[in-house]
Amino acid sequence: MRGLSSLPGFHKRTRDERLEAVRELAGLSEGQAGALRSPDGGLDYERAERMTENALGTFALPLGVATNFLINGKETLVPMAVEEPSVVAAASKAAKLARPHGGFRAECPESYSTGQVQVLGARPDAAAAVLSESGRILEAANACSSTLARLGRGAKRVSCRQIDAGGQPMLSVELLVDVGDAMGANVTNAMCEAVAPLVSELAGGRALLRILSNYSTRRLARASATFDARMMGGERVARDVVSAFLFAKHDVYRAVTHNKGIMNGVAAVATATGQDTRAVEAAAHAYAARGGAYSSLSEWSVEGGNLRGSVELPMPVGTVGGISGAHPTAAACIAVCGASGAADLACVMASAGLAQNLAAMLALATDGIQKGHMRLHARNLAAAAGARAGEADRIAAQMASEDDVSMSRARELAGAGKSGPHPGSS
Repeated sequence: MRGLSSLPGFHKRTRDERLEAVRELAGLSEGQAGALRSPDGGLDYERAERMTENALGTFALPLGVATNFLINGKETLVPMAVEEPSVVAAASKAAKLARPHGGFRAECPESYSTGQVQVLGARPDAAAAVLSESGRILEAANACSSTLARLGRGAKRVSCRQIDAGGQPMLSVELLVDVGDAMGANVTNAMCEAVAPLVSELAGGRALLRILSNYSTRRLARASATFDARMMGGERVARDVVSAFLFAKHDVYRAVTHNKGIMNGVAAVATATGQDTRAVEAAAHAYAARGGAYSSLSEWSVEGGNLRGSVELPMPVGTVGGISGAHPTAAACIAVCGASGAADLACVMASAGLAQNLAAMLALATDGIQKGHMRLHARNLAAAAGARAGEADRIAAQMASEDDVSMSRARELAGAGKSGPHPGSS
């Protein structure tokens, strides 16, 4: 990627100017740039019909790009598919606050999925019997994927857990699988099904469920950054943000909304890059309750007069196979953020989540969440009210200046624009 991701005035440029800037900065091919420019989002009906049952068409979401991100020293544009404009704007603003202190540092050192074979009616010594034949089980599992085996990846370990399910004992035989740059659900499921007969024989019971777990605790992504207190209004504001975090850390009602703010950033990138957003969301919220009570996924403190934040959450994502290989726009978005593999993508997503978390708390601790949200929402109202091309921004600005962001006012202004100036406008 050449140049800076800050892109001053990016939101004021035309679509063609934005696409050209992204193409140049991310080094996109003509095909990738074409997918972003495509009127159907790069997914025509014929391709959609192959991806789902009973296809009727396609469903598009707005695709934007967050700017100002510096991740592990690399200028990064962050693609986001989301219907809420404040998400993209807020992430860009928060990323700008981190730039004076080196941006984001992020890592995702492991890429292991976990598969489970549920065994009912197992013998008392079943766990020992299964573990004694780990080599055979791993051999059967790895026969499912010559690709992973060739890369030195694949099933690496067998473990067992005894579970008392309300008086019904059962055994969970688990495979730890190095899936590399794939999300890994299909190969992990295939491995579980392949080893189930052998596991049943060894355990002396009946294998029932054979499927991966989406609780991806061996695929943790971490991101941290120092945000400039002066740029956000001073150390007092930074300390108010920490107080907002402490509210979420110790109160479940606040924690759910706090973490939803993190996932606003994470899920928007996941959607843009063709990830399994349900798996990512489920793993994150389970991880937030790992201590026995649901709490914040992030940590915040004031250090040296500036605000320091970090986030850690499971990130079961992939850059090969799955939707990323079938959806041209998803593949283009992976290229936009410069992800060379699953670990890179996980780092981008964690950084976006941390930025979004700060932006939400900063708004809450200062002007309140509605001021900026409604200013951006005003454009949606103007369009819904029938504003002509080029009029939506003017109507949105007028509603914001009047502090009357409402559908009724949007309709008045849109109607006035078609028939002349509104009597009360200037």
